[in-house]
Amino acid sequence: MARRRTSSSTGSPTGPRNRTPQPVRIRRRTFGDFVKAFFAFLALLVLVAGVPGALAVTVGWPLPHGVPSLDWLQQEITVTTFLHVLTVIVWLAWAQFTACVLVEVKAALSGVGIPGRVPGAGPSQLLARQLVAALLLVGATAASLTPGLSQLGHSMEGNQKGTAAAAQQTPGLFAQQQEQAAHAAAALAEQASHATAHADAGGGTAKHGDTKYYRIQPPEGRHHDSLWEIAQRHLGDGRRYKEIYELNKDRIQPDGSRLSEASLIRPGWIMEMPGDAHGGELVENPDAHVSSEVRQQIHDYAKTGDHAQEQEQEQEQHASGGGSGASHTSVPEQRPASDGGQERQHATPAPAASGSTSAGHSFGLPEALVGAPLLAAGLLGALGRRRRQAMWQSALGAVGGRRGMEPPTPTGDAQDVQDALLVGADPEGVRLLDRSLRGLAASLAAESRALPVVYAAWLSNGDLHLQLAQPAGKPPTPWQLGQDQTFWLLARSDAERYEEVDTAAPYPGLVSLGTMDDSRLLLNLEAVPGLVSLSGREADRAAVFSSVAAELATNGWSDRMTITLVGFGEDLTALAPNRLRHLDGIEALLETMEAETRQRRGALGAAGHDSVLTGRTGPAQHTRWAPHLVLLAAQPSAEDAVRLAELAADASRLGIGYLVGAESGDLPGAAWEMEITAAGKLLAPLLGLELDAQLLPATQQRAVVELFVEADPERDPDGPTNAPPFLVDISEQGRPAVYARLVGPYEIIGLDTPDGERSALLHEALALLLLHREGVHPRVLASALWPRGVTEDVRDALVERLRAWLGADPDGTPRLTTDETGRLTLAKSVVSDLDVLRSLYYEATQGKGVDNRAVRGRTLTDALVLVRGPLLADRPEGRYRWLTHEIIDAQLPLLVADIGLALSAFHLEKDRAERAIEALNAALNSAPADERLFNELLRATHATGDTDRLRSLAADLVGRSGARGLPPRTEALLDELLPTWRDSVAAAG
Repeated sequence: MARRRTSSSTGSPTGPRNRTPQPVRIRRRTFGDFVKAFFAFLALLVLVAGVPGALAVTVGWPLPHGVPSLDWLQQEITVTTFLHVLTVIVWLAWAQFTACVLVEVKAALSGVGIPGRVPGAGPSQLLARQLVAALLLVGATAASLTPGLSQLGHSMEGNQKGTAAAAQQTPGLFAQQQEQAAHAAAALAEQASHATAHADAGGGTAKHGDTKYYRIQPPEGRHHDSLWEIAQRHLGDGRRYKEIYELNKDRIQPDGSRLSEASLIRPGWIMEMPGDAHGGELVENPDAHVSSEVRQQIHDYAKTGDHAQEQEQEQEQHASGGGSGASHTSVPEQRPASDGGQERQHATPAPAASGSTSAGHSFGLPEALVGAPLLAAGLLGALGRRRRQAMWQSALGAVGGRRGMEPPTPTGDAQDVQDALLVGADPEGVRLLDRSLRGLAASLAAESRALPVVYAAWLSNGDLHLQLAQPAGKPPTPWQLGQDQTFWLLARSDAERYEEVDTAAPYPGLVSLGTMDDSRLLLNLEAVPGLVSLSGREADRAAVFSSVAAELATNGWSDRMTITLVGFGEDLTALAPNRLRHLDGIEALLETMEAETRQRRGALGAAGHDSVLTGRTGPAQHTRWAPHLVLLAAQPSAEDAVRLAELAADASRLGIGYLVGAESGDLPGAAWEMEITAAGKLLAPLLGLELDAQLLPATQQRAVVELFVEADPERDPDGPTNAPPFLVDISEQGRPAVYARLVGPYEIIGLDTPDGERSALLHEALALLLLHREGVHPRVLASALWPRGVTEDVRDALVERLRAWLGADPDGTPRLTTDETGRLTLAKSVVSDLDVLRSLYYEATQGKGVDNRAVRGRTLTDALVLVRGPLLADRPEGRYRWLTHEIIDAQLPLLVADIGLALSAFHLEKDRAERAIEALNAALNSAPADERLFNELLRATHATGDTDRLRSLAADLVGRSGARGLPPRTEALLDELLPTWRDSVAAAG
């Protein structure tokens, strides 16, 4: 975690960066709330007690006192009979309403979230809910609906390692402290009353500026105290909570613990307040008529502050004649607490986004993706898989002239977004996160322990911090306990020792929301005990929703998943059609989720599992319990919100999560409430969150979708083929000035070998440029050569060194130039064997070779001769890691196979089977897994008429296939060419 800077007793504390509070609407108990509560109480009293009393007095018992006879049914219906019928209906309505009140009160007091529905009591239950809510408003706030997150993105002080998130106000967290909290509340009331009486009698000596104390209140209903609310009540501004924190951090509390984070406080703790604090709950003179226990606690606490040292120094200076010898200890005057905290906060410069460069040198790359390493890695990996899939599917078509050999080169916004993905992606971070979580699950399963519920995770400098919903004991090695029993920590060095394990992804619902103090928050959406609401402007909410959807659809730490998008993102389904689905309206969503909720409850019960977490370990871990996450961008109606909240009340154990948009922060049943501001801040004050939000704005979203759509293998399969990005003059006059051999061992002809240790870096930079003839963005070059980051001056120095090494053409034109977009491009006089290979194949299949057999044979033969092995066969270990982002590793074997197939067909046209076999075997050296080459080799061998040779080849292919067996098409071909091949293989085996 990022370490918080601490101040000495004589220095000024430095506030954390990027912590300027935003104007957030916070609910406070006002006089109007008390008035509403009073009238709600009267209404409930009248409806629950008054109605039956009035009926009993005025009408009496409406039903017969005995069993009626059949004659009773034939009697005339009188006014009295009619009134009795109406009275029965009123009694039934009263009973239904009373049941609604009881259900709402029970849910409110127990804190379980949205209550169950009373059958047929829609309006009645809504009225009961509003009256109960108004009555309990004086003792509950928005924070009472949910367990909170606190200490997110902060760290411990001293020698302890930072933690990612702290659990605060979780259900049951304060259950063990109820007795202590109640005692603290009584003591505080006693202190306040005595202090007030003493001041009224004129005996008090306290004045404005004296030290004042506040004791943290115990839970009141479902409401828990927070520094924000304390500052709001006693300082007039909730944003001044930092002043209270600075006065009390790291000081020993009565229970022996310390305040290390502003958002983690406990009942019974003492808070020293700024001098201008006001209010009846404060204690200004602890020696005035308070219990000895309370007085001793405050005096002991006063000795731990910075001013205690000043007091000791003053006592030492006056020890000879200034001491009175009295046992009374005066509380020293508090240092002025003006607006220094806010001034320091504004003076702290905001950190630059990860990977950003100075203004004027970004060349328009979208910083939203540059600063989202996990999202960028997921998108980049999914895009690479999509492009490989397109090539492989295309390879099953014709031998040549097909779509997919050369993926389309993106331009405009799509090109900028692709470069931003290359710059921002952190595939190593994704790999470590995935292995760490799966390794934890495997370790817990080996110990026969269940997976703990995880609310959030933080990534900071590679360290992984998990916040648990409740203590789960000691974590398995190499995990460690964090700040307390609800934190599990894994250092990066320990994570790097994890290996691949065959374990289901334990927490696939983790998704990045943003950063705070250089640490990245991942919220576990499927573990939230209710709805998560997101308010803010529509465009800002859409950017958050798109980011969440894109990362969930492409992340590398999940297996199977369903993500339902409602009201937005229909085009996003192109990113992962197997994961993402789009629904037009909320009615379809409610119908779908009600059915799935019932199905999951039944499946869990039938399997004997308490939750999906217990189902993700054991023999059935890979077959079920995949999460279903719902992203609803538009605010639902009040009725629909209630239905959603009812579904979400039990969703966390079912593996279902809901993120719902709201025009304001008031969404019925919302467990966690967040707001996205126009400045890109994601705020949740009652959860202790103020993040730099991770966003995917509309422009970048469209460009991302364009990249995936262009790579779709099903898109326009019969469309025009793509020419190579760079065609070489393969005539004798086209001899290049600089020739690099990349297919096989790396060699460069036409340049002197650079001296010193920079040679390897220059060779790698040149290889990257040769594989991207369309141009390479300087930031892409820097991120490829220095994955952990580099300064601009070092990058620019390398570019100039590379330019000097490549030199200039005879006409004086530099061989390394910068185009109008700022990308680095090579001159046509700098060529690689891969460029020549592509050009020769293009000439043979789409150029002059189409109509000239001699040209086709010569160019195909020359192309196959160029293949000396895999790409950059002798590259040093640890370098060229950027190749993992490229598709050339799949492209080159397919290209070589196509060349071999084309040359084989060329020879078979003239019945030269041996020459065809020679060409196919040469291609198999670089593409040993290509099924097409084996099938064509069988045909060419059959063309020789040598049955024994064909039988031997069939046995060799069976041996190579191993336990998987031969591909179906190869088996079918052998059945046609050699019907007895199975018997021969069985005899040989």
